[in-house]
Amino acid sequence: MNSATVFAAIAATLYAAHQLADHVLGQTDHQAANKAAPGWTGWRHNAYHVGLYHLVMTAMLLTAVAVLDLPLTATGLAAGIGFSAVTHAILDRRWPVRWLLEHTRSKPFARMASHGINGMYLADQALHYACLWASALLIAGLSGGAS
Repeated sequence: MNSATVFAAIAATLYAAHQLADHVLGQTDHQAANKAAPGWTGWRHNAYHVGLYHLVMTAMLLTAVAVLDLPLTATGLAAGIGFSAVTHAILDRRWPVRWLLEHTRSKPFARMASHGINGMYLADQALHYACLWASALLIAGLSGGAS
């Protein structure tokens, strides 16, 4: 199986896992409300969310590996999941997303929250997707056609 096919399968799985774990199974309302709180309280809620999120992700990845017979390595999976966990935890503190928007001439977008559209949420999701793309590259690239 070529690396482009493996990357496509992993990227699709990570996208689906993100949707399920970030919006349905991998985060309580309490965690969502408190994961960006100052100090240890915020980091604790964030860590529980990131842990649960990545349990969902790992289960979906291992299911895809088994069903599709994907040639992945433990090194590739660890690197991709690890990168996802670190970047997800940082982005979910919210201040990095706000900082990025404010320093890329998007201050109004960072404050936008009306009619069902929220600039911070949209930017957060876009950054998560970019990090998942990088995770898929790590997983596929470090697995390099393993058998």
